[in-house]
Amino acid sequence: MSGVIADERVAQPIAHPDLGDITRVFARIGVLSFGGPAGQIALMHKVVVDERRWLSEARFLHALNYCMLLPGPEAQQLATYIGWLLHGWRGGVIAGLLFILPGFAVIMALSTLYALFGQSNLLGAVFFGLKAAVLAIVIEAVIKVGRRALKTRFALVLAAAAFVAIFLFDLPFPLVVAGAAVAGLAVSRWRPGWLVAGGHGGGAKADDAVYLDLPARAAEPGWGRAARLLALWGAIWAAPALALALLLGPGIFDDIALFFARMAVVTFGGAYAVLAYVGQAAVADFGWLKPGEMLDGLALAETTPGPLILVLTFVGFLAAFRAPMGLDPLTAGLIGGALATWVTFAPCFLWIFLGAPHVERLRQNRALAAALSAITAAVVGVILNLAIWFGINVLFARVAERTVGPLRLLVPDVASLDWMAVALFALACVALFRLRLGVPATLALCAACGLGLKLGLA
Repeated sequence: MSGVIADERVAQPIAHPDLGDITRVFARIGVLSFGGPAGQIALMHKVVVDERRWLSEARFLHALNYCMLLPGPEAQQLATYIGWLLHGWRGGVIAGLLFILPGFAVIMALSTLYALFGQSNLLGAVFFGLKAAVLAIVIEAVIKVGRRALKTRFALVLAAAAFVAIFLFDLPFPLVVAGAAVAGLAVSRWRPGWLVAGGHGGGAKADDAVYLDLPARAAEPGWGRAARLLALWGAIWAAPALALALLLGPGIFDDIALFFARMAVVTFGGAYAVLAYVGQAAVADFGWLKPGEMLDGLALAETTPGPLILVLTFVGFLAAFRAPMGLDPLTAGLIGGALATWVTFAPCFLWIFLGAPHVERLRQNRALAAALSAITAAVVGVILNLAIWFGINVLFARVAERTVGPLRLLVPDVASLDWMAVALFALACVALFRLRLGVPATLALCAACGLGLKLGLA
């Protein structure tokens, strides 16, 4: 009897969701999307593929690997892509915005508290514990993404090469991603068995369950559509920065808009891939943050739902709060945080609406599948780079940077090892990997322990 029921469930057609369904589902995803890109992608997969059966496994992975190719936050772009597949540009805008808005509201509130009280001993103790937890969370992300992406020896080689290129040779992220794509294309031609397409190019098994019969959304021919999209989203992207420049004149808001707009188009691999560069620029080049505050921002972003790249909201908030251009500092901070968020995420919609229809037409193209899978493998090395950089800065009070020929080496002072940070990091690892408490519970546990340790020794 149970087999008959299962067969009837498989044969049951899936009703196409309306815009209200998409709004409710992605509002829920936006509120619950803790745990960084790996956790957010897993949550979307569970809801959209396993529970709702709106997308098949192959369709989901095809969309994911295209988003991995793009600059910017891949999880938010994946939400936009799924919404676009289900209901065109309206669905894409709804899904993409709802993935951002809950976390944006929380990070703005936390940035306000940090700007007003961040130097207090109480908050400092909380952030001490949060940083140790975040290190464990980043390591978990390396493991989760690695398990999904590194299914062959060649994929492992690509990940290792990407790590060495960034960590030791300080090569730019776009160059690493382009190199991985070229390697994937070459492998697809001469050694196709070296990469697993992960659902692309007809390589995956047919799905056993019935999924939504999605309409084809191929791009219309010609350059007209591309020109219209570029003009529309270019205007949306630039409008707030131009309005502020006209109202207030040149100043901090121009710097925020230009810097984060550049980050939005040249940074690959999501938040984990870009944090080291943004942290260095915000501290050393612009002087927006003090040393260590980028790690505080990442800890804040880890406590909120939504993309981790919302840490840039925190950076924009503090930059404007400290250079308010005659405005009330809190007002300037809110504008700076909103502006950084706007210029970071606006182009994400353009990449999806411009490129996704063409990518959908190429779902059975093995060369494209190999290139996307190779990029996904390289991203594992990029995230590993962040994990080590972050770990060195969390566990050691003093870190020197040395250059040996073309190599750049980060050398921690062993005598500056913080044993309390080590203990909290170990606690976070036990909570995540052994007890499986989840990200919010692990963050809360480490924050409480950090508070207790610091205040107890004060």
